Amino acid sequence: MTELLTADEMYEADRLTIKAGVPGIDLMEAAGLACAEFIRTLSEPCPVCVVCGPGNNGGDGFVIARLLVEAGWPVKLLLAGDPALLKGDAALAAEAWKGEVLPAHADRLDGAMLIVDALFGAGLSRGIDGPLADLVKAFNEADAVRVAVDMPSGVDGSSGQVRGAAVAADHTITFFRAKPGHYLEPGRSRCGALHVVDIGIADDVLQSIAPKCRLNGPDEFADVIPIPGAAAHKYSRGSALMVSGDAWNTGAARLAAMSALRVGAGLVTMAACEPALPVLANHLTAIMLRKADTAGELARLLGDKRITACGIGPACGVGHATIEKVLSVLASGAGVVLDADALTSFEGSSDLLFDAIRAKPDRHVILTPHEGEFVRLFRNVSKPGDSKCERAAGAAKASGAVVVLKGADTVIADSDGRCAINANAPAWLATAGSGDVLTGLCLGLLAQGVPAFEAAGCAVWLHGEAANRFGPGLIAEDLPVNIPAALASLNDL
Repeated sequence: MTELLTADEMYEADRLTIKAGVPGIDLMEAAGLACAEFIRTLSEPCPVCVVCGPGNNGGDGFVIARLLVEAGWPVKLLLAGDPALLKGDAALAAEAWKGEVLPAHADRLDGAMLIVDALFGAGLSRGIDGPLADLVKAFNEADAVRVAVDMPSGVDGSSGQVRGAAVAADHTITFFRAKPGHYLEPGRSRCGALHVVDIGIADDVLQSIAPKCRLNGPDEFADVIPIPGAAAHKYSRGSALMVSGDAWNTGAARLAAMSALRVGAGLVTMAACEPALPVLANHLTAIMLRKADTAGELARLLGDKRITACGIGPACGVGHATIEKVLSVLASGAGVVLDADALTSFEGSSDLLFDAIRAKPDRHVILTPHEGEFVRLFRNVSKPGDSKCERAAGAAKASGAVVVLKGADTVIADSDGRCAINANAPAWLATAGSGDVLTGLCLGLLAQGVPAFEAAGCAVWLHGEAANRFGPGLIAEDLPVNIPAALASLNDL
């Protein structure tokens, strides 16, 4: 169940199900039943306030209220709107509710120990403001457990963006498949614990919908991660080349190189300018060293066809020299990972980079920008209001590379429109150098022949898993030593 459906795609799943013969009211009853059953697991019967909106999300709320009353719970139902204006399945659900329908005012939440948000769900047509914003504020300030139906009201289901005011839920119950907005910030932080429930929609509707977005995880890449056999040797496991910064800036590249080695590359070599070699030799043992002062020398190193991937960018310096080295790397037959200074150096001349990527026959290229680097490189690609998935997918299409747009909700996007949202990254990763480790993970996987999209997705997931295994107090140096256990869990070893 890793597919993520936008609000429009979920509407289509409903439509196809109804077209196949399942009445819409049956889907609404199933959704309400799933929510009511979940609520009953939270506590013994207690005062509940169900707040309904004017559409189908509100219809779900009417079903929830009715079923909780039938189970012996004291329920107050509030409606934002005129009951006479309810339509379709929502009107049918309201007719089946025999209790009082009160106008949705903030003061009517008083006394509730549990509040059900059935105002708007994923299909928010405009921002929440005015009296409804006051209602949402009261929701969030209430001393009660908050359960959102489908999406916390005010959060866009497709983008995770908050439109006006938004509910901060303790639990969110959604149906059939989760949505991008459940995992994209700030929506993710508003959802609380997410629960995806079955309401009778058949999986085969996904063939017609063909969703492009998925939740990043082992199901998406485990099958292509190589496990060495008995006859494996270092070159059969891939040879990676990492480009270092100058003598004062070798740490970032060392973190990347060690991570590439830990994730399974059979051989990792560091290319560096001559003054940096003694510094690197003092720190590295299993990683080999080669001199490469210029783009030409780097190109000669990459002439060794045994080198299967090259990484460049972390602390390598911003400017013309880095541009020349990046272009040399892209002209080689190796897979390529570009990060940090290798991206920033092309600010204002991104077409030069994109043309070089598109001229690469295999296009096994991964870009790993954080938000600042993304804006410098792709400022003309996205438009205001685009979701993080749309921005990353647009960047991938423009560049011809796989784009890893980093953050708490890292998005991996390919030029064919595929994207994946990562959700296992803990806050401990917000520390200097952790992005360099991610660069190395991408490099090591790409060196082993893993396709770029799957290599990026696996790298991002392993990055989060390694951090989770260490926990509080994490610094970047702790990540490489936790990669083996994360990798073992992936491969069930």
